[in-house]
Amino acid sequence: MEHLPVEVIGNILSHLGVARDVMVSSAVCRKWRDACRRHLRLLSFNSDDFPRDMTTRQLEIVITQTIFQTMGLQCLWIHIDNTHEFSAAPVIAWLMYTRETLRSLSYNVRTIPNVNILEKCGRQKLEVLDLDHNTITGVEPSYQRFTCLKSLSLRHVSISALDLSLLVAACPKIELLALDVLEIVTSDPQSTMELTSHTLKSLFAKSVGVDKIILDADNLEVLHLNALNLDLFELMGKGTLKHLKIDDVSVTHLDIGDSTDHLEVVDVSNFTIVWPKFYSMISRASNLRMLRFWGVVFDDEDEIVDSETIAVSFPLLRHLSLSYELRDGLLHYSLQGSSPLENVSVLELDLLLILHHEDRLV
Repeated sequence: MEHLPVEVIGNILSHLGVARDVMVSSAVCRKWRDACRRHLRLLSFNSDDFPRDMTTRQLEIVITQTIFQTMGLQCLWIHIDNTHEFSAAPVIAWLMYTRETLRSLSYNVRTIPNVNILEKCGRQKLEVLDLDHNTITGVEPSYQRFTCLKSLSLRHVSISALDLSLLVAACPKIELLALDVLEIVTSDPQSTMELTSHTLKSLFAKSVGVDKIILDADNLEVLHLNALNLDLFELMGKGTLKHLKIDDVSVTHLDIGDSTDHLEVVDVSNFTIVWPKFYSMISRASNLRMLRFWGVVFDDEDEIVDSETIAVSFPLLRHLSLSYELRDGLLHYSLQGSSPLENVSVLELDLLLILHHEDRLV
């Protein structure tokens, strides 16, 4: 091992990633310490990796010393459980020390006072930003601009609808946006979240506290809505959507416009469907490969999926999954019609086969 080039040793340490293991390995000899300092690219801190009896102050010191022994960190993950609340000063020092080389930051640290991550990391080379349990206020897109950012994930974050809109606009290359359990700060009882991005390819939205979401995204390919209660969801795009997933969503008006022509996957579960309206929305998706309705409720007794409609509208369908019921509580796991689904290789039905009419085929 002593004969390995220090660049190779640095690469090995980067693959270890976990700060505790890196600290132990770098103590082997001077060459390994030098590799850690000059060639370590990834470092991960998790409070679960350290003894439980370590105090908050001790953790701050360990993290500070370890980070300051490196040069050129590109990926930094810091996840500290809620039993520790750090001072803002050392956290700011970590970010200022690494920000010129950092490409990826995953951050879950509670501090007193709150640290403005956007202010410390804006106008740098960051490509991936993952924030957890944080508060974002007063976004200034002219200053806090992320010219290289491609992936933004916000979990358990408090932010206003306006600041979120400004933040997305400040990321001209963003491709992936994940919003997971967001507290939208607003004084308006009918809150609306409007997002515009012409580079966004994937949106995941779960438990976002707004009434209306309006998304203008010309190149969106993946849309996943989960655990939402909305009056309106509207997508304005150019027909690039390929993957639509809706799970445990209540929405009065769903409008994805002309974005369905290139759909390949439609996966809907725990959702109430007005079938004629939903079918008209996806009927032009001639390239559809997977259609899944699982645990859905049809709004009308006559709204039953029939094989003829599916066979004609979706000739390339390979995977069909059905489990649904009517508002009256009657269960249906049946297909009307006689048209064969010639290309379907996976047919998934619920274990309970309850026929509402004797002439329906299971």
